[in-house]
Amino acid sequence: MNPQTHADTQMPLRVDRAYDVAEGLRSFELVLPDGGELPAFTPGAHIKVQTPNGALRKYSLCNAPDERGRYVITVKREENSRGGSASMHADLKVGDTLPTSVPDNAFPLVDNARAYLFIAGGIGITPMLSMIRSFGDLAPVPWKLIYLSRFAENTAFLDELGSPDFKKNVKIHHSEGNPDQEFDLWPALEKPNTAHVYCCGPRGLMEAVRDMSGHWSPKNIHFESFDEGGKTLPDDKPFTVRLARSEKSFEVPVGVSILNAMREHGCKAASSCESGTCGTCRTTLLQGEADHRDMVLMPEEMDSQIMICVSRAKSAELVLDV
Repeated sequence: MNPQTHADTQMPLRVDRAYDVAEGLRSFELVLPDGGELPAFTPGAHIKVQTPNGALRKYSLCNAPDERGRYVITVKREENSRGGSASMHADLKVGDTLPTSVPDNAFPLVDNARAYLFIAGGIGITPMLSMIRSFGDLAPVPWKLIYLSRFAENTAFLDELGSPDFKKNVKIHHSEGNPDQEFDLWPALEKPNTAHVYCCGPRGLMEAVRDMSGHWSPKNIHFESFDEGGKTLPDDKPFTVRLARSEKSFEVPVGVSILNAMREHGCKAASSCESGTCGTCRTTLLQGEADHRDMVLMPEEMDSQIMICVSRAKSAELVLDV
């Protein structure tokens, strides 16, 4: 476990409540042991927790930011989990202590937007729920939520989002696992406007939104992902990274991000989401061919920039301006 990352989770919180919000989805309410006020957070923020099996996982806060006495996270039990979500469901009980980080936000709600379009897939609803709850009884600007899932029984917060308070702004669609019943997002994205689009969900959904919003201003399109470090693909291979300014060179193994490899070799680098969606770790690429896996770079930037939290190499070596 990376010592720097482990140090992020040194705020011990107590599990005050744990309850299922849909099939395979459980919410946990976390409080300070003394019942005190928690560090403030903004809509779209997340925390990192050390799960009962020792894994580090990032979860969006889904309660309203003005609730200073608790953090609420919702965890999906992943079928192919490496153990993190499974241990949260099986082993975390009311009264247990959960090592937690202070909130961070790589998916902030733009304050001066004229409108918001939220597109959520499955568990991707969690950061947007905090955003919607932050509006209170009177939203500052018009907003709309398109909430996509396969089945109603696996869809969290259906009662709240289907209530009279929200119903006029919310479209909930279940595909029933049938590709022919997938929701058509094109009418919502066909004509660019001044709205800010927020998308969180499976990688396929985010890539579809990215492709359909290519004619929008990039500043108006925002993505959030919880696939930290990027998924390992079958054809991934080790490669070498050379840092031009510090004159360090090291191998990046399969399953390890460039960012974490740099940390392991004593090199500091700015980061936030660590999932290729916020752009904080943008680094100048001097030589080599990158295997880009982020949701940030424009095509014209890909020869000279790389997001070191998720992207890898097609060439045997990458040379970075670090």
